[in-house]
Amino acid sequence: MPQVVVHPPAADGGRRVRVGEHFVGMAYTTLDVVEFLRSAGLEDVEPRDVVAAEWIEWRGGGPESWGR
Repeated sequence: MPQVVVHPPAADGGRRVRVGEHFVGMAYTTLDVVEFLRSAGLEDVEPRDVVAAEWIEWRGGGPESWGR
């Protein structure tokens, strides 16, 4: 499993997402995180997986924190 980091919310509510060493995008919801992970090859990831996954490091708040 690649290291996944969701960074703290920015002023606009978006959170940078990194998979391994690569920045994969700016997420505004957990569904965005799911799509980034699917694009990175984790095709079986579902929204419930993103919320509960211990292998995702949420910085500056968990999956409920979007800073809006």
